[in-house]
Amino acid sequence: MLLSLSIRDFVLVDRVELEFGPGFAALTGETGAGKSILLDALGLALGERAENGVVREGAERAEIAAAFVLDDAPEAGAWLRDNGLDEEAGPCLLRRLIDAGGRSRAFINGRPATLGQLRELGECLIDIHGQHAHYALLRPGVQRQWLDAYAGCTALAREVAQAWQDWQAARKTLEEALRADAASGAERERLQWQVDELTRLAFDPDDWLRLQEEHRRLAHAAELIQGAQAVVAALDGDEQGVLPRLSDLHGRINDLAGLDASLAEPAALLDASLLQAREAARELARYADRLELDPEALALAEARIAEINAAARKYRVSVDALPARLAEAEAGLAALDRLADPESLRMEAERTEAEYRRLAQLLSRQRGDAATRLGAAVSEAMQRLSMKGGRFAARLEACAAEAGGLENVDFQVAPHAGQTLRSLARTASGGELSRIGLALQTLLSRVSGAATLIFDEVDAGIGGGVAEIVGRMLAELGQTRQVLCVTHLPQVAAHAGRHWRIRKESESGRAATRVERLDDPQRVEEVARMLGGVELTETTRQHAREMLIQAGTLAAVTANKKRS
Repeated sequence: MLLSLSIRDFVLVDRVELEFGPGFAALTGETGAGKSILLDALGLALGERAENGVVREGAERAEIAAAFVLDDAPEAGAWLRDNGLDEEAGPCLLRRLIDAGGRSRAFINGRPATLGQLRELGECLIDIHGQHAHYALLRPGVQRQWLDAYAGCTALAREVAQAWQDWQAARKTLEEALRADAASGAERERLQWQVDELTRLAFDPDDWLRLQEEHRRLAHAAELIQGAQAVVAALDGDEQGVLPRLSDLHGRINDLAGLDASLAEPAALLDASLLQAREAARELARYADRLELDPEALALAEARIAEINAAARKYRVSVDALPARLAEAEAGLAALDRLADPESLRMEAERTEAEYRRLAQLLSRQRGDAATRLGAAVSEAMQRLSMKGGRFAARLEACAAEAGGLENVDFQVAPHAGQTLRSLARTASGGELSRIGLALQTLLSRVSGAATLIFDEVDAGIGGGVAEIVGRMLAELGQTRQVLCVTHLPQVAAHAGRHWRIRKESESGRAATRVERLDDPQRVEEVARMLGGVELTETTRQHAREMLIQAGTLAAVTANKKRS
């Protein structure tokens, strides 16, 4: 459930803090006041891409934060655990920052996240129905998606689509094998030669580093020997060497330390220096004795380096990329080996086709069962939405195998009694389409896994008594889900248990959107405005009050009902 929404410096909003609760809540306001801005901000918190200009003018960045309680969202909790983003206690916090330059950052529970992660988590938390969703019903592909959602087989539909892709890939590989000719033989010879040559080269990145170090040492052996011997001579060559002089100084400071104890520390430091200088002289002497001029080893190292560099130039890659070039040639050779066995490829194509058809037939059966149930459910809802005698059907029409399955889906409707079922696009008027779309979205919301449902002006094209029925439907839905509805209909808003008003103000010559939770008197005024426009009369207010009383959403009325 959505617990709170915080918006700062987003479009016309400077700062809004909203706290939500369970049940049905309405958001209303004048046209252009910014009702949809709130849903746009929530959409950004759920991973939608930000358009240019979303940062409030004069601000450095926009910030949106949404907090959710996960008690009724087990899928969201599991997703957070799987992605290492869960919290031991407290709500789940989604946060989005967008700066004026368009750069965006996202966080889940205070940890950086990608937009893809926000979207995946958002799908477990909220189900949003847009104000033009019913127009999408006219597209056959959307009708199939909605039927799959109602049937609870969206995941199976994705499996079918993947199985289709696997089948087509296997078919393509088989066709390539059957078209293969002498050219494939030449390509095989070329790749085999490359694999053999690079395998013989036996290039290893770690060995390459060691080889380069060994070459440097061998190439500068004389210089290294002479340098080491010169340093040894300077340290311990004669009485003027560093060690004899340092030893003399060490003796003198020890004598002085016998007279003044405060010189003990410098004497100790000098003693340590003398020991280290002697050890350095011994190590350098041993190094010079071990190091030999080895022209043969140097020649071998130079030959190996030249061989590796020549191979890199030949294949037009860097030395470090030689292993990848070998892997590429081996993969190409393996692919040709597969093409050389068309019978095996034919078996793979048959296997993937069988798997596709198994899944597609399972999907067809689930769609068939769901189509019957959906037709009955929408037909029942049509009676409530003043379409007496109307019927709805989800017809499955067999089609050639494709990624979407073995059938197309055609939503058909007979708006009134005695009419023949025909495709939705050719039968329903605008108002009828809105009502059918709302019925479908409400039914889909009942089977959705999301705990929060948002309806953005889905009641467009509806009015009168039908609007009151819509309000009742959303209130009924709010008994088991959290429902937020942006609406322009007073009949719908009257049935909401909570009511927010969005209004636009001008501050210092700049427009700003304000949101306020309405108490009972304010609700009466807002519903009256929605009924009567700018000029409110006592008659309009009384009508608004009666609507709220009839809906049972005034606090006093609700309290009386509970006592009775």
